[in-house]
Amino acid sequence: MLFVRPSRLADLDALEHMARTAQPVLHSLPHDRRALEARIALSEDSFRAEVDFPGEEFYLFVLEEAQSGKLMGTASIVAAAGYSDPFYAFRNDALIHASRELHVNRKIHALTMSHELTGKSRLAGYYIDPSLRGDAAAHLMSRARMMYIAANRKRFTPEVFSLLLGVTDENGVSPFWEAVGRKFFGRDFADIEIESGGRSRTFIAEVMPTYPVYVPLLPEAAQRVLGEPDSKALLAYDIHQEEGFETDRYIDIFDAGPVLTAQVDRSACVTRNETRVVHDAASVAQGSAYLIAHNGIGGEFRCVLGELAADRSVGAPLSRETRAALGVTAGDAVRCVPLHQPQEDDQSGEAQ
Repeated sequence: MLFVRPSRLADLDALEHMARTAQPVLHSLPHDRRALEARIALSEDSFRAEVDFPGEEFYLFVLEEAQSGKLMGTASIVAAAGYSDPFYAFRNDALIHASRELHVNRKIHALTMSHELTGKSRLAGYYIDPSLRGDAAAHLMSRARMMYIAANRKRFTPEVFSLLLGVTDENGVSPFWEAVGRKFFGRDFADIEIESGGRSRTFIAEVMPTYPVYVPLLPEAAQRVLGEPDSKALLAYDIHQEEGFETDRYIDIFDAGPVLTAQVDRSACVTRNETRVVHDAASVAQGSAYLIAHNGIGGEFRCVLGELAADRSVGAPLSRETRAALGVTAGDAVRCVPLHQPQEDDQSGEAQ
């Protein structure tokens, strides 16, 4: 059984391996061992701290296989993006160029450097071991973060965002980077990805263009990928949409990947939340997939995928293995959210 929990210093070796081998680069996991150790320590302190409003906290989660104890993935939450340095993105603006004399009135798209996302909570650092099959583990690893946010509202901003991987070719070359970033940095995309540390470095503002970049002046290959997720990020894109994230007017400054935003109050982990009481699973019929989470004392948090009946009156009948993974016993309350929207909800949404 797979479950999500906060990282701890004992995970250092496994996380260092992920940091060095993960593709694309994980900004939340430094390659330097000492820096990574400090990052994990910050996460441990953040989970334990009494927090009334978001600040410099950083929450690092891992996906663990219960039987073997092996770590199979990681993901994180930045309580306030750009807490130390501004968080940079391109804002896609529409500028009007008009001449009454020439009878010209044109709407031209332009990309403007912006740090308006600074201070908002961000989902980051998502990685799943390539050996895992199916989509269930990816859903669990990604959406467990929103389960934590929904249960700990004071720690995060009312709106959260996530930046997905932009389009690159089979050699890892980004058409957008080649058209824009390389002209200013003169270096490879992968090098700057590592140096940027999650888009919160002052050198970005020092080097990148401060004036709008007019989209029609870009090569066609660069224009085509604006706001488009890479093929490797399509599952992540679908998972975010399932949670309630939507595309916004911002794109990544390096590879033009989409920035997705969600109001926490409207997210699935809030609007579809059910609080259920745990009991023995011996007499329970098969049901639907649910995210099931429990907040323990001292910053403890666990999240699993399990099957529950749609009728909430039956509570949360969980197997011994699931109860152990969650760290709960009979009588404890757990937060339960259906993994997928009911079919009728999807149809009504399409009609709108």
